[in-house]
Amino acid sequence: MDLKPTKPLSGFIELLPPAQRCFDACSARMLNILRAAGFSVLDLPAIERAEVLTDKDNWDEIETQMFLFQKGDTKMGLRYDGTVGLARYVAGHLNDLVFPFRAAQFSKRYRGERAQRGRYREFYQMDLDIMGINTLSINYDAEVIATIARALDAVREFIGPAVVHVGSRPFWDALFDYLKLDAAQKKAVFVLIDKKDKMADGAFAEALHETLDNTNVEHQILSVFVDGYTNFVGHSDALDVAISELRDFMKLLREIGVENAQLDLSITRGLAYYTGLVFEFKLIDHPELGTAAGGGRYADLAGKFSKTKIIGVGAAIGFSRIFWALLENDKIDISRFVRPVTAVVLVMGNQNVAYAMRVANEMRAAGIATAMFLDTNKKFKNQVEYADKIGALFSVIVGDDEVAKNVVALKNMVSGDQNIVGVSDVIKLLKK
Repeated sequence: MDLKPTKPLSGFIELLPPAQRCFDACSARMLNILRAAGFSVLDLPAIERAEVLTDKDNWDEIETQMFLFQKGDTKMGLRYDGTVGLARYVAGHLNDLVFPFRAAQFSKRYRGERAQRGRYREFYQMDLDIMGINTLSINYDAEVIATIARALDAVREFIGPAVVHVGSRPFWDALFDYLKLDAAQKKAVFVLIDKKDKMADGAFAEALHETLDNTNVEHQILSVFVDGYTNFVGHSDALDVAISELRDFMKLLREIGVENAQLDLSITRGLAYYTGLVFEFKLIDHPELGTAAGGGRYADLAGKFSKTKIIGVGAAIGFSRIFWALLENDKIDISRFVRPVTAVVLVMGNQNVAYAMRVANEMRAAGIATAMFLDTNKKFKNQVEYADKIGALFSVIVGDDEVAKNVVALKNMVSGDQNIVGVSDVIKLLKK
């Protein structure tokens, strides 16, 4: 019989235990930051109705990037982001939630796109959103950015420092109106700006000229990427409002201690999605990773689920993109995660298993990571080799003499020293 393949599908990642422990430790640190900021961590379904995931009615025309399937008459799909499920959840529990409502998610997402380096078909993403009904202060935008900054700082030793770039959709909307661009031109220029960081300056200017064919207008748009908004103060009421909002917001970020916050009007994000301030976090030491986290304000989160207007500000942290890429490229030192346990209990003879298990459970109850080697027919040498291979610092040896005296033999796997001690003394020594 031919053996079946052991390699996972393309775009699906498996980590070895030390890397997985690093991955888990980092996610736990970041989630603790979100919980400390009052976010409720939700665990929403991985499968949604197809009609929830897409606005299209024709099954054959639904986005090819989704994993879709059908059971009976029900068409379903795997979630591709956290926003759609959150919108359905909030709309369905309007009377059960207290607003402003803070939600966080950390879960796997699925996209059926072609797998490539840094883009996966299955990946973890961390989301945080603050939602209000009808209104939501811009102060919450600053709160989201500050929370992400703290979350990334919690794992700075692994990923290095981060910088946040802040942009404004209202500024561009006001500028396009001032420049008298029509709807088609606005959309085309937005698309160009969204791609600007992947284009050379000359290529961007040429594409802008092909789109507008108006040298004066093109010059004014290009000036934004050199001088910011300074050339447009006093040109229209809408521009002044957007500029004032940006000024005040950047000042607020400085005052609340957000490091490395930069005004960057080339940040536009989700052209059909975001309606207010937008932002992206980038890792200073790893520019090759692109955006580490990003988000912004949206005018109506749950419009297709409820007539109630839910305004929100949210963001997603590309957890898998960051950590899988850095782990894959050996950019993270995982040596501290090589040892899964502090001690291994070794049992000499099947008659001593019950006593050894009681010892192990006492150690575990005291918070000492303890494994057991329960192949009692194995030679002592083989058992010690196992303890050494998994990186245990100590072996707790249980034989007939130890059981008779209600003690254990504690072996230091580094120095080789071995002493007979009581279980309570083992706990005291190892908790140090």
